[in-house]
Amino acid sequence: MTLRHPLRTAFLAISLSALALIGACNKAPDTETVAPAPAAPPITVGTQVDDTVITSNIKSKLVADDLVKAFDLQVETRKGVVQLSGFVDNQAQIDQAVSIARSVDGVTDVQNSVTLKGAPTTVGAKIDDATVTGRVKTVLLADPDIKSFDISVLTHKGEVQLTGFVNSQNQIDLATRLASETEGATSVKNELMIKK
Repeated sequence: MTLRHPLRTAFLAISLSALALIGACNKAPDTETVAPAPAAPPITVGTQVDDTVITSNIKSKLVADDLVKAFDLQVETRKGVVQLSGFVDNQAQIDQAVSIARSVDGVTDVQNSVTLKGAPTTVGAKIDDATVTGRVKTVLLADPDIKSFDISVLTHKGEVQLTGFVNSQNQIDLATRLASETEGATSVKNELMIKK
């Protein structure tokens, strides 16, 4: 038997394996004390691919743009809804990032969670922020009630920013509490959204 498209077949096999692995990772814990989170509305393989393409296109355009290219902006997409987050120097950069995101095919809405930095930070502060980000990610990953792979964490001068799409308000509240209790976090800006 000859395969006409071996790369397409290999890609499909890898994609299906990855989706099966993701599905296994999302299994609720087997304990009686944890109330199961309401299931998020289903998302198809085609929608996941579309969302990935949208995210990639936005990131490419942001990097290519002279006004915003040097800034670390997070881009999350679910069913065409794009969430932008991160820290930038001025409002013009926020406006440009939102405009770029809206210009990409397939985008149905843009949620702007980008924050202004304020005064410049020192190298020590950047290292401290990276440490806080790592601690928050570790705490979220360790908690069985949070799907931490759906949450992006950024820190600037101790302010922790949480963005992404989660299953319930309980997960949003728990993520906020865990981040605020993390050593080095001075405040938490929670921009998490419930999956629709």
